[in-house]
Amino acid sequence: MPIDLLILIAALIVSWLIFTALIKVVKTTVSTAIAIAAIVLVLQLAFGVNPQDLWQQITQLPQTLWHTITGN
Repeated sequence: MPIDLLILIAALIVSWLIFTALIKVVKTTVSTAIAIAAIVLVLQLAFGVNPQDLWQQITQLPQTLWHTITGN
């Protein structure tokens, strides 16, 4: 078996592994984005929470957690 054929087979296997990993990442990203959009939509329709209010609360989360932990 020539070395070129071995290199070709190895390259195909590595390419396939990278491709399947990329597909898994894309699936996870899309499902996460859909879940976030659904949560924001429910918050907006059911409770009248604007996306800006939600984002403000998210950015203040570390400070809120720190105050909760330290008791200040």
